[in-house]
Amino acid sequence: MQVDPSQLKAFLLDSNLVNKKQLEKAEKDSSKTKQKLDEFLVNTGLIKQEELTKLKAYILGIPFVNLEEEKISPEILQIIPEPIARKQNIVAFRKTGRNLEVAMLDPDDLQTIEFIKKKANLKILPRLTSVASIKNVLRQYQKSLKAEFGDIIERETKIMPVITEGEEETTKEDLEKAAQDLPVIKIVDTLLKHAILQKASDIHIEPMEKEMIVRYRIDGLLHEAMTLPKQVATGIVARIKVLANMKLDEHRLPQDGRFKVETEEYKISFRVSILPVYDGEKIVMRLLPEGSKGFTLEALGFWGRNLEITHHQIQKPTGLILVTGPTGCGKTTTLYTIMDILNTPEVNISTVEDPIEYRMPRINQTQVNPKIGLTFANGLRSLLRQDPDILMVGEIRDDETAGLAINAALTGHLVLSTLHTNSAAGSLPRLIDMGAEPFLIASTVVGIEAQRLVRRLYETKEKYRLSKNEVENIGKEINVDRLLDALRQEKIIKGGEKLQDIDFYRPKPSPDCPDGYKDRIGIHEVLEITETIKVMINKRATSDEIDKQARSEGMLTMLEDGFVKAARGLTSIEEVLRVTQE
Repeated sequence: MQVDPSQLKAFLLDSNLVNKKQLEKAEKDSSKTKQKLDEFLVNTGLIKQEELTKLKAYILGIPFVNLEEEKISPEILQIIPEPIARKQNIVAFRKTGRNLEVAMLDPDDLQTIEFIKKKANLKILPRLTSVASIKNVLRQYQKSLKAEFGDIIERETKIMPVITEGEEETTKEDLEKAAQDLPVIKIVDTLLKHAILQKASDIHIEPMEKEMIVRYRIDGLLHEAMTLPKQVATGIVARIKVLANMKLDEHRLPQDGRFKVETEEYKISFRVSILPVYDGEKIVMRLLPEGSKGFTLEALGFWGRNLEITHHQIQKPTGLILVTGPTGCGKTTTLYTIMDILNTPEVNISTVEDPIEYRMPRINQTQVNPKIGLTFANGLRSLLRQDPDILMVGEIRDDETAGLAINAALTGHLVLSTLHTNSAAGSLPRLIDMGAEPFLIASTVVGIEAQRLVRRLYETKEKYRLSKNEVENIGKEINVDRLLDALRQEKIIKGGEKLQDIDFYRPKPSPDCPDGYKDRIGIHEVLEITETIKVMINKRATSDEIDKQARSEGMLTMLEDGFVKAARGLTSIEEVLRVTQE
């Protein structure tokens, strides 16, 4: 049921949504940017999305429905599972006998219609609708989930047995019974489901004196999700220990484990860490989506010079490439993206990781296990006998691993790894501190990339310009002339504009996005090891001296890269300063 492009153009002109001159120009411009004509018209603001959808509905003979103010009953809403509704932009809104009316944005999505037909065993009647209508209905899923969560807690905890945790009072049998208790299973399942749908990266379950707090990390920040009564604490901890294959009766030592949740809509691995604290045991679960489509360097936030240099570095047959930054700044994601680019049938890629966060086809991944002596160093030593072309070492933690990684790069391998330093230039003195010889570092390290993650602005962002005082304060943090040059290269500004003439953006809260931010993007600095910098490494130059030289050779700092992204409307200046100022 596709709309023929010539038919769409004719109807656009007949309906006076655009004139002939506008349409001809839009056709030329859309072909240059490789966009569909209808997408280009909406993106440039020539027509509204709803006008386009109504027109398509008219052409195809499919009724258009407006659900912006509609309240859908939970029974009908739940016919289409929320993950499918969100992913495919399709919702159920009315059921009459054996007929189910579904509203959607894409009338060509016959596969989803067929899936719902089989699952619900009903006749599906497709209707076209607007983005605002879909968003309104998807918000109702959120409400129904929270209602379901609160209802389970309130209803089920009343009938749960109270277990007082203590080594003498609570036996292993009591804990096993608590873990298998139906209310506990429901509470844990709902916690996990809620986190998955919220796209949380971590779940924190924290015992307090009289209650248990659940927090989700979403887009890098923790949000309180639920406060649970203290009486469910032992059962929840026991249930998660059972799922992650941990010792039920061990309360004094930290434990690590892993489990997987798999449905038709998603497949998520949970990496579990349990730590004894004063009021009980604290649980942190990292959510690792499996089978998700790979990122590109562009999607991670690389652009211009940084993108060019990174692509050049990873195509080298030998050498050491380092990705640096604090915990949780996306280093592993960057490494996996690079491996995905390099992963061709002609090369053998082997990794040694702790832990293996994502499974990748055709890549030999080894999990570190210090208890049996399989450390990064020992694993890397063994991998060198496996005829690898490319090696990935999860992290360089000690002098032994650093020495082996450098030797592997010297003997004809491309080695990828991470290091915990605050800047790209700071990695070089750090390697020297680990005992690596400066001349070996200079001859093996081909590039270092440092990064942070900033929250992306949601589409409701608002435009503003910097005041004179703000420009003066920013001038203390960065080189304004270099920033303006970078903005000219990006074609954000054309000529002699000053910083106060440039549009920046700030978050604008909305019902869809209460804090004005959604998802994250990286800000980067990419250090190229030039001949000048090699000489400086051999002379044991400080990180500040190397950083100064790299800037003079064209390196953009993370702060400057962040300001370029702020000027492009991807994030805000406040967000860039939040993650870069230590």
